[in-house]
Amino acid sequence: MSAAPDRMHRPDSELVDLVFDYMRERLQYDPVPLDHPGDGEHLRAQLAGLLNPDGNDPADVLKLYDHELSRAVISADSPRYLSFIPCAPTKAALLFDMVVSCASLQGISWLEAAGAIAAENQVLRLIADRAGMPGTAGGTFVSGGSAGNLSALVVARDTARRRLGVGPEARLRIAVADQVHSSVKNTFNIIGVEAFKVPTVNRRFTGEALRAALAADPNPETVIAVVGTAGTTNEGIVDDLQGLSEVARERDMWFHVDGAYGGAGLFAPSVRARYNGIEHADSFVVDPHKWLFAPFDCAALLYRNPQLARAVHTQDASYLDVLHTEGDEWNPTDYAYHLTRRARGLPLWFSLAVHGTQAYTDAIETGLQLARDTAQLIRDTEHLELLFDPQLSAVCFKRKGWTNDDYYRWSQQLLADQIGFVTPTGWDGETVARFAFLHPGTTMEMVREILDTMA
Repeated sequence: MSAAPDRMHRPDSELVDLVFDYMRERLQYDPVPLDHPGDGEHLRAQLAGLLNPDGNDPADVLKLYDHELSRAVISADSPRYLSFIPCAPTKAALLFDMVVSCASLQGISWLEAAGAIAAENQVLRLIADRAGMPGTAGGTFVSGGSAGNLSALVVARDTARRRLGVGPEARLRIAVADQVHSSVKNTFNIIGVEAFKVPTVNRRFTGEALRAALAADPNPETVIAVVGTAGTTNEGIVDDLQGLSEVARERDMWFHVDGAYGGAGLFAPSVRARYNGIEHADSFVVDPHKWLFAPFDCAALLYRNPQLARAVHTQDASYLDVLHTEGDEWNPTDYAYHLTRRARGLPLWFSLAVHGTQAYTDAIETGLQLARDTAQLIRDTEHLELLFDPQLSAVCFKRKGWTNDDYYRWSQQLLADQIGFVTPTGWDGETVARFAFLHPGTTMEMVREILDTMA
């Protein structure tokens, strides 16, 4: 046995200097390179024997990470990363994420982390205000949209059960459109509810379509909630939140808005009107690690009436009784399915406080304008076809005459040449191309360079 079993927890100035030097270099990348997907056999060979009884020299381990592991990761914060939904955290947010990690904050309760939670709640209040939610609104930061949707819809289900006086055996349904995010579909499997599927109108979920579907259904009372999307992942479409909220209020249904990607558009005056009706949401999710420039993993979950969530999510145990006191208590653990959580909202809080909200508005508007300019360039290019006028920052288009294989070969070559990371997507059963603009450092010159490869 080692003579110093606590040596792992002693300060090591050499190790600190090594890591800080590496992080300083990484933070100074401008722009961040894309890098490449990894080769499994090579990576396994590089890692072989690393985890051993005696450990390794820190400099050697960091060199392995720098030269091998970090270069087998496609960097989501590169301005040439235009697939899925990118992540472009500010340098201030990244730096403060290091502060949070060093602090070892246990962010579940006011007792343990009142200062951190007060700062997180300040950000949640800002987002709630942008959505027009009442002063009573509140919630917590969770890991992502999937966790937020699951936590919110559990509250919707249990609130409906109490209102209807039914138990777990009762059939309950939640209204969704075909464009709803995959995490919502997965949530239904987890919490034991069914999807009440409503056809979209020009890819948009409307109140009129929901009202008609409910009127035609023999058991509309079993539909206890509706999920509207504020920015579909593929096309960036904002549903008819005003119309959906009206139907929800008429029928005493829970109204949930999944704004994981597009909810940040609430900060952009040019598109704010698209979100009208979100102020009536019973729950709302937006992922700051997407379009609010926070690091992974950070999603804001808000409830119109947080006490409903608290009644569902508060965990009871003798060792937790001390957390539930009177006064200023706000325990983030009471508003989602989690218990242990890091104070993941703090990097966003720090960056907002440093840069100001106008900088965020400007950065989001940059992405929106880039999408509009790209759409016009596609319209003006004979061999390309725009599939949908962009509502937010996603642009779907096709190269006339291309097959599925053509798109995938093109995507792979773009990445190999480090020109861009643009993966194909689906559109009415056809393979097409898609840009997701988020990084304010992406330029039209980069876009033209990518589109020129489709000539």
